Order: sequence, then C-alpha cells, then structure tokens
Amino acid sequence: MTVQSPAIIARDEGQRFHFLGNLYTAKLDAEHTDGAMTVMEFLAPRGFGPPLHRHDVEDEVFYLIEGDVWFSCGDVEAVHSAGAVVWLPRGRPHTFQVRSETARVLQVSTPAQFERFVATLGRPTEATGLPEPEEVDPAHVAEVCAQFSIEVLGPPPDPALAGVGAEVGR
Repeated sequence: MTVQSPAIIARDEGQRFHFLGNLYTAKLDAEHTDGAMTVMEFLAPRGFGPPLHRHDVEDEVFYLIEGDVWFSCGDVEAVHSAGAVVWLPRGRPHTFQVRSETARVLQVSTPAQFERFVATLGRPTEATGLPEPEEVDPAHVAEVCAQFSIEVLGPPPDPALAGVGAEVGR
C-alpha cells in the first residue's frame, strides 16, 4: 500500500482546461491520489450537456455548487440545484444538461483517469472563465471517449430544452 500525502487545493488552484465549451479545473488527479480518484470542478453554460454515454471504468459523483442541472440516468431524472449530490455508477447510460445561465459543479470520478480524458479532448488554459463557443466534432469526441472506455450512446440533450421550466429538487 502506498502512503499518500495530503493535498489542500485552494479555490482558484488547479490545472485548467477548456473542454467542450466548459472550463474544467483539475483539483486532484491520479498522481495526487495514487490512482484512487479524480476531482474536477467545472463551469458550464446554459444548454451544455454531454451526449448520452456510459463509463465502463469510472463511477461519478456530482456536487452542485451553483446553478440548476438536469440529470438523467435510466428512468431516474430530475433538475437539481446547489447542494444536490448525484451518484452515477459505472455501466449506466446517463447524461445531464445545465438549465441555469451557468452551473458550477464538483465532479469526483473513481478510479482516476477522467483528468486524462479532459486533457486529451480539451486544451490547457490560463483563463478562469468560459471559452468562446466553438464547433464540436462529434466523431472526434466519440473517438477520444472510446480511448477512455466511455461509450457514446446517443446525442447530447437538445439545447432548446435548456430553458424549459422544470421543477427543481431542493
């Protein structure tokens, strides 16, 4: 067993990436946790949602810091706001969509590797805000997903639905 060192990462610290129109900040990675987990914070704009997908390696936990996000995993779906925790076990198809102007979310993936996925598909940045919108190549996204045992199963949620009123779980 490897003895790990504690880490304290300040709010604005961590390696940042522009990733699919979002700002992802790596807080803890495989190196920090001896491969146990990845902890990332992301800032996403209204309408962002990944394609319907399934992770074959990682379990994911999302803690909503700010904003409203709709989550869907099987027949479980709901819009939740700050303070909510969402558990998405590996092997279960899921997606989500930001329904507020922006959302800030802490994402924990276990075991670690998600930071490598973000670094491969995204690009490093010093910026602390959202990138300018740009075209996303779905074929390239699916190709990189496959490298990390993430299977794309369907399209992202319809951006037009981001403004749809939904009851927010509190």
